[in-house]
Order: sequence, then structure tokens, then C-alpha cells
Amino acid sequence: MIELVRAHTDLDSEDVAWLHLLLADWQIIADLSFADLVLWLPDREGKGFWAGAQMRPTTGPTAYVDDVVGTFIPVGRRPLLDAAFAQGRLVREGDPEWRDDVPVRVETIPVHRTGRVVAVVGRNTNLLGVRTPSRLELAYLQAAADLTQMIAQGYFPAPGPRGDHVDSPRVGDGFVRVDAAGRVVYASPNALSVYRRLGHTGDLEGHLLTEVTRALVPPRRRPDEEMLSAVLGGRVSRDTEIEGEHVSLIVRSIPLRPQGEHQGALILVRDVTDLRRRDRELLTKDATIREIHHRVKNNLQTVAALLRLQARRIDEPTAKAALEEAVRRVGSIAIVHDMLSQSPEGHVAFDEIHDRLGRMVIEVSAVGERVRVSRSGSFGEVESGTATTLAMVLTEVLQNAVEHGYPQPGSRGEIVVTVRRALGRLTLSVADDGVGVPAGFDLDSSTNLGLSIVRTLVESELGGQLQIGPGHHGGGTRVVIDVPEE
Repeated sequence: MIELVRAHTDLDSEDVAWLHLLLADWQIIADLSFADLVLWLPDREGKGFWAGAQMRPTTGPTAYVDDVVGTFIPVGRRPLLDAAFAQGRLVREGDPEWRDDVPVRVETIPVHRTGRVVAVVGRNTNLLGVRTPSRLELAYLQAAADLTQMIAQGYFPAPGPRGDHVDSPRVGDGFVRVDAAGRVVYASPNALSVYRRLGHTGDLEGHLLTEVTRALVPPRRRPDEEMLSAVLGGRVSRDTEIEGEHVSLIVRSIPLRPQGEHQGALILVRDVTDLRRRDRELLTKDATIREIHHRVKNNLQTVAALLRLQARRIDEPTAKAALEEAVRRVGSIAIVHDMLSQSPEGHVAFDEIHDRLGRMVIEVSAVGERVRVSRSGSFGEVESGTATTLAMVLTEVLQNAVEHGYPQPGSRGEIVVTVRRALGRLTLSVADDGVGVPAGFDLDSSTNLGLSIVRTLVESELGGQLQIGPGHHGGGTRVVIDVPEE
């Protein structure tokens, strides 16, 4: 709709915001009307109207087989559309139209904002198989008539804050009509079923919905009393969640004032007990996974501490170095699990992992503060399985750069890690300004354990590519790792 507004209309940002509020709730109107809705936007040159949005009902057959969004209707082709926009009133005159051998009743509703018409809603009802409406259908149609009158008068949609429930109820979940005093005039069978599960016996008609709900919901489980009364009494356009002993409900209130005076409200109710139970199960599962990561991190740190103690008791340099390398590798995995234990999702911010790994490699090496590790670019979020492997690869590459790039006592330098994400791939470059690769170096024939680990992890675990060669200006060493992002 935004593209159509900018390209073909003179509507300002406040007009568009008002129309977005309408579109957020017009599924309710479509379902109550048993009709398709099309939002028509006036052309800036007055030549006609553009279809900006479309909504089909879930309660009846559609009147539009095809999507009409983006189509243009010139002035004169749809007289009802022209009349609603020019005269600012609901237009229902005329015989049904025939579309694909289906009779369709068309009504047009002007959308008022601050005293002017900013758009027109076309309501299109498929009349095929029309029969005498039931009491439920009559209640739906009456509520739809009130809401359309409110649109034409500029009273709907309601401005101000909206509820933030993504599970907000729809018409078919449970429909209750209350009068100006909050007394139930009509309750659909689905609404009665919801209240039966809450513990109510008998009918709802004639009862104050607020009092009935208070009697069924313990005080400790209610929202604040003022909100409960305002929503169930139909005085505010909001939604709220109510929990019984074993049942959870979301209640949505839409005040009705077709002539400007408050005449009651439409109350929608939905049983979300199963959804809330699954939410709790997911929260429990998520907490369990984080606790597992925490315990794995603790166990790995214990293993690293034991290996470190063992290394201190060994005098043979090769064995001592091997144990120290094992400590470093275990430590890199522990860092990832530490991050995962703090992350609510299965992804981690890898920049922090990189920075911690860089500090760890420098701290355990002999170069001390003479060599520093810096980063250019951002890794962003990395999936947990990839993060563990990538951390091990990065640790090995950094350790190789420190150990072999600056072998001389007193050597100083910088290792720069450059990260780039593009076209679904993560490219990682580790460049040092050390002594560079040995003459005749060949990755395929190298027997270095660290490089063997890196190559295996990059190619087999990450499905990427590894390159090792001189730096950009012939000095130092540059390692390039290119892997898919996922």
C-alpha cells in the first residue's frame, strides 16, 4: 500500500497511519459482514481509485477469485465508489453485480479522518446460496453495520495504544455483544463454550460480563480490576489476558458508537490454554538447554584445569606443549558454551567470542602484550553448531600466527582479523605482520597438527575453503577462510 500511496495519491503520513490502523482490524469487519473488503485510494489527479489492500472473509465464500490490489478503476466505472467518496456517505443502492456467474452485492463505505474522506472501503458480498440468516449471523451483521457506520463517521479505527497480543481473538473464536451497561445481549456458541471451560454454567445473556468473569477468576489471577472492568464492560478498545485455574483467555473489546454515543461493545474471546501450555514448555526447554550449556562449560573448564595441572608436573617440553595446546582448545569450546548459556536463542553474537579468544591466545602465549589482536568487521549472529567449530578454527589460526609469526624474543606486531558477510557467505581473513610463511610452504604436505585441525574443520565441518599465503604486500602471513553462513 505504501508504494501505491507514494506513486499515485496525495495522502500524508498521518492518513496512511490511520489506514494502517484500519487494516489491522478489518479482518473482523470482513468476517462479521461475510464479505470481501477492498480499500480504494483516491488518485491524486482525480482520475479514479487504486486498490490498496484486500481482505477475504473466513466466515463465508469470497466474492473475488483474483487479487485486485494494484488495479485502477477510472471515475465513472463504479458509480457507488464515486458517490461514497464525493458525498462522504455509505452507498448501498443498485442491483447486484455478476462476477464469474456469481451475484455480488456491493456497498461502499467512506473512510473519514479529521472531517475528510481519505479512502473508500468496498464491501462485496457473495449472494450465491443466500438463505434466511440465523441469530448468530444477524448478530454478526448488526455488529458489522455498526462498525461500518463508525468508519464513515470517523470513529473507527480507535486511536491510541493497542494490545500487544499476537494471539488476539477473531470473530469465530467467540463473539459476545454487550449493551452500554456491559450486560450481555448475545453470546455465540463458541463464546459460551469458552466460558463453560472457565467454569460458568447456564447462559450469559442478561448477565453483566464483568461480574460473571470475576466470579470465575480468582483475584490473584486477574489483571488489574480497572482494566478488567474497562475491557469486559466494553468501555475501551483494548485486549487483556485472563487466567482461571486451568484455562487462559484473551479478551478483546471494541466499543460501538455508530452515531457517536456509546451503545455497547463487541467482545471477542479466545481460549489460549493450549498455546500458553506450549509457551511454558518452550520456556522450560529453553532454560534446560541453557543450563546444559552452563554445565558443559563448567565441565570443560574443569578438564582444562586438570590438563594444566598435569602440564606443570611434566618436564619434557614436547609433552608439556601438547598439554598446553589441549588446554587452549578445550578453553575455546568452553567460551562458546558460556555464551550459549547466556543466549535465549540458538545463535550467539560471535564478535564477543572472537574478542575473548584473541585475549586468551595472547595470555597463554610467550609474546605477552608485544602482539595484539584486532578485528575489522562483524561476525554478527552465528548458529550454535557453527559457532563451536568456528571458535576452534579461529583459535588454531590465531595460535599459529602468534607462535610462528613472532618467534624471536622481543618481536612486536599486530594480527588483524577481517570479517565480511555477503551473498550468504562468511569470509574470514587473519593477517599478521610477522616473518611470513616458510619458503616452499605447501598446505597439502604440511604436517602441522594445528593446520591439519583447521583444514579438517573448515572443509569437512563447515563446508568451506581454506587458503594460506603471504600477506598483501609480501610480508607476514594471511589465512583466508570462506564458509557458508549457515
